Amino acid sequence: MKLGSPFDDKMDLSKLLLPIQPDDHIQGAPDALYTLVEYGDYECPDCGRLFVTISALRIRLGENIRLVFRHYPRSGIHPRAQKAAEAAEAAGAQGKFWEMHHLLFANQNSLTNQDLYKYAELLQLDTKRFRDEISHRIYEDRVREDFRRGVANGVYGTPGLFINGIRYGGALDEDSLLTQVQRRSCDNVEAPRHPPR
Repeated sequence: MKLGSPFDDKMDLSKLLLPIQPDDHIQGAPDALYTLVEYGDYECPDCGRLFVTISALRIRLGENIRLVFRHYPRSGIHPRAQKAAEAAEAAGAQGKFWEMHHLLFANQNSLTNQDLYKYAELLQLDTKRFRDEISHRIYEDRVREDFRRGVANGVYGTPGLFINGIRYGGALDEDSLLTQVQRRSCDNVEAPRHPPR
């Protein structure tokens, strides 16, 4: 990947370089007070903990919070993460990204192909289409593009979390994250929208 603008060496990697895109997976209103952008891995235990924390924050903050999820499968240590991310994309193609996202995090130790097919059935997806897309790796490039862009933004581990455009590297418990979210409520530095990738 060519790392030209906006990913040049002079950029501050503590800031989110790629603003919200039309093809991002987004939960919440565009005018929400808080925007969390996560680069995550479905097999990563810390991402699983963050999933629980963000779910609690969404209940607590309601319409004030928006979540954007981007794939960052660390395949070297999590061998099923890439395929799980592709399964989320395949479900997303049938309008069920977030439902699959929840199932994958709720079942982090059960991410074999057979498990993924079972989740597709639970979500009442077109299972033939789902299986075909998984076996032909239709969404491999989509997932890898998220990963490449995360690397360009200085994300080297998971979860890679940005709160209102600023990188967060603190504790993943609800109180710590809530404190940072509220502290950054006035820091919404999301850059102008770029054309779709």
